[in-house]
Amino acid sequence: MGASISTTQGRQSKMLGLGVHRPERVVTNDEICEFIDSSDEWIQTRSGIKNRRFTKPEQNVVYMSIEAGRKALEASGVAAEQIDTVIVATSTHLEQTPQAAAKVAHALGTNGPAAFDIGAGCAGFCYALAVASDLVKAGTSRHVLVIGAEQLSETTDPYDRTTRFIFADGAGAVVVGQSDETEIGPAVWGSDGSQADAIYQTVDWYDYIMKEGIERPWIKMNGISVFRWAAFEMGKAAQKVLDVAGIKTDELHAFVPHQANSRITELLARSLNLNEETTVANDIAETGNTSAASIPLAMEELLRTGKAKPGDTALLLAFGAGLSYAGQVVKLPTL
Repeated sequence: MGASISTTQGRQSKMLGLGVHRPERVVTNDEICEFIDSSDEWIQTRSGIKNRRFTKPEQNVVYMSIEAGRKALEASGVAAEQIDTVIVATSTHLEQTPQAAAKVAHALGTNGPAAFDIGAGCAGFCYALAVASDLVKAGTSRHVLVIGAEQLSETTDPYDRTTRFIFADGAGAVVVGQSDETEIGPAVWGSDGSQADAIYQTVDWYDYIMKEGIERPWIKMNGISVFRWAAFEMGKAAQKVLDVAGIKTDELHAFVPHQANSRITELLARSLNLNEETTVANDIAETGNTSAASIPLAMEELLRTGKAKPGDTALLLAFGAGLSYAGQVVKLPTL
């Protein structure tokens, strides 16, 4: 028997199925270094990244969300018509309106469910999962499709040495539904707006349109600030997630942190004193940092490779722009 996640009495929630979309195009470090002053060795040493995926410009957040969402529906055994809420977590849907979720819901053949986007940077998927879980537990929704999707290849400057090698594209989705037992634990989340400039957009779109001589907006990052915050503050947040779920570290089968940097992952795993048997996700090596898509893509890699299995107890922890963070203990879904 796996560990039991603590909760209050009443209707509970679970992830019923998982699906992802990984773009076909693999971009090596050597290709990235054609535009920035760096090397494959330097990138791997600093980030753990060997390759990443870039999508075609037209295969945007909506396209990738549809692809991942369709696979999640198949894995869950839930028909599109049964979905009553669609949530897309993203920072790279480049239309002010309409929201990506409404387009995705329509394309998947749902019957006009509630549909909205969540913008919480790299923490977006865990934010959306928390909202979906609460909607199901409250009885507001019966089946929620949660998607994290990003097209960061279009929002990072190809010549920016500080960001270009890190970020990538992809999407991951889960269907959240009702359960007799708790399989999605309470969320621990928060933000630190005093560090809003640690990850930011260089200029707003209005200024870009209205003022002459302004370069188009790009995502920039103060890597040192983010690294320090994540490496030291997120260990405390991870412990809080375990505490509210009533789970001890030796009861975890897997740790799935946001795939931001392999060195951050190592520090967080060490701070939790994880058992040697606990699998730690390392999808960043071949996928890069996909922001809101990072957590579901990392879960899929663990399940696909057999490093973890459906029903295993896992700690999810996401963090990024805002600065914001969120985490919960979950039972892993089926593929």
